[in-house]
Amino acid sequence: MKVLSKLRNRGAAFAHDLMMIPIAWLGAYWLRFNLESIPNAFLEQGLRILPVVMLIQGAVFWYFGLYRGVWRFASMPDVVRITKAVIVGVATSAVVIFLMTRLVLVPRSVFPLYGIMLIALISGPRLAYRYLKDHKVYRNAGKKVLIVGAGRAGETLVRDLIRDRDHAYEPAAFVDDDRRKRGREIHGVRVVASCGSILKVVENAGIDLIMIAVPTATSAQMRNIVQLCEQTGIPFRTLPRLQDLVSGRASLNELKEVSIEDLLGREQVALDWDAISETINGKRVLVSGGGGSIGSELCRQIAHLGPETLIILEHGEHNLYAIELELQERYPNLSLSPVLGDVGDPVLVDDVLARHKPQIVFHAAAYKHVPLLEDQVRMAAVNNVLGTRNLASLCDNHGCEAFVMVSTDKAVNPKNVMGTTKRVAEIYCQNLNKSSRTRFITVRFGNVLASTGSVIPLFKQQIARGGPVTVTHPDIIRYFMTISEATQLILQASTMGEGGEIFVLDMGEPVKIAYLAGQMILLSGKQPGEDIEIVYTGLRPGEKLYEELFHDEESMSPTPHPKILKAASRDTAVVDIDQSIDRLRAACDQNETGEIENILKQLVPEHMMERVQHAGHNEAGGTVIEWKRNNP
Repeated sequence: MKVLSKLRNRGAAFAHDLMMIPIAWLGAYWLRFNLESIPNAFLEQGLRILPVVMLIQGAVFWYFGLYRGVWRFASMPDVVRITKAVIVGVATSAVVIFLMTRLVLVPRSVFPLYGIMLIALISGPRLAYRYLKDHKVYRNAGKKVLIVGAGRAGETLVRDLIRDRDHAYEPAAFVDDDRRKRGREIHGVRVVASCGSILKVVENAGIDLIMIAVPTATSAQMRNIVQLCEQTGIPFRTLPRLQDLVSGRASLNELKEVSIEDLLGREQVALDWDAISETINGKRVLVSGGGGSIGSELCRQIAHLGPETLIILEHGEHNLYAIELELQERYPNLSLSPVLGDVGDPVLVDDVLARHKPQIVFHAAAYKHVPLLEDQVRMAAVNNVLGTRNLASLCDNHGCEAFVMVSTDKAVNPKNVMGTTKRVAEIYCQNLNKSSRTRFITVRFGNVLASTGSVIPLFKQQIARGGPVTVTHPDIIRYFMTISEATQLILQASTMGEGGEIFVLDMGEPVKIAYLAGQMILLSGKQPGEDIEIVYTGLRPGEKLYEELFHDEESMSPTPHPKILKAASRDTAVVDIDQSIDRLRAACDQNETGEIENILKQLVPEHMMERVQHAGHNEAGGTVIEWKRNNP
């Protein structure tokens, strides 16, 4: 039935165009003779050669594919195709008619006039049909939509809404801060005001839904737009961020709810993809902790760059299975070797390095949950310190080209077990670099949005339960970046490291966790302090009000990339670090927690670990503080 319907539609379109040929041909004669009667001799000659014109022009129309398109979506490319077909048809007809009649009783001016009229008669009905469909059928058929942003994304969004067969939405107006666009129309939809007038436009135009079409907006701009949308009390949606569009994780026609990543995510990072690709492409790459938040995103980015082999070392069975399945589906030609195991297992790691011979190793495996590790000193030391030494030393033995360790801002002046163990791992890699052919590079950054164990998944769960949302302190602040940005900058740092450096990612401005909690409540459609309370519970063991990216003795220096800084290393004797870690291993083997803590303090003199005995805290006993919408 569909085939028959298509044939009928094509046949009707072809019949329409054939009917236009004699109208244009005789109309051209009429124009030639100044809209007066056509002399009989010229008219008879014109009628005699009309079948030839129709045969040639019809064949040319079919050859140019005028009937592959659909009138409903006729556009400028269709007009261009029609114009080309008419020009070729007119030129061919003129040559054939010249050979037949030597143009006796055939005015030469008839040909251009005929061409112009034919283009108008064929294009006009198509465009008129689309206009009627777009501007009459859908009017008042669905929810009225206000579109924020009259750029290319906004134009694409309006076009898609107009073409929607269900006519669920009616584009009513644009708002845009570009004064040059004010008063203009895009597909019949007017740009009526600036973004600051969103509330007024919503009230005056009876808007039902706001669609934010500004994928290039900075986080500050996005926060301002969202704040204006929140004041209207109606739903709002947004297009994906530019980062997601560029990476292929989303397309321009995908609307979604505004997420906290949209508000806290930062400007798109410009990367030297040529240098990154040269580092990764065709290389054997190993990622430890490849099933975690950072490790799995590293695997995705690396897989996209075409490595010879990607080896994923992960001790979590489910996490390893999930990332393997995802990469196999997205990159079917990728040479992938998943390995289930622990970085601290010397037999396993030695075997993996011997069999796969990785050239580049990204070490993302670590325990990172600060409060939990305060009472798990032994396991933190075993995984974060001994595991790092095992993997790093074996990479040195097997002659790997580069070892990139993923570290944290909590390693600077650490107040907790997690930060202290990561700092020891940094020291070990820096010292090993002095005697190794392998380049040992450390990359340090802050919190990652929506990573496993972060506050965002916790806040989402608490909001879903109806609250309260628990924040440890009203003044606590943290640095945030997206997982994608963090991993891409790790890859960038790996291209510029010569060995022994600590690269620190520019985390931008820190964000108040209270602001984060309030915004997430607002984005859920609730009001902080009214629908869902924010409860302040007090700092947890090992938690600081703020984190630092540099130690006082680590002088900052710029790198070729504006988002990556370099910290000058602090020397620690190789013998001391090796001997100390040997003692640490012995203490771990004997489960001597006090000795483990003493060794960590000796290795990290700035260590400010506070051993706090606690049986947990009562959320209901916290203080409820009214939340006000303020920028961080």
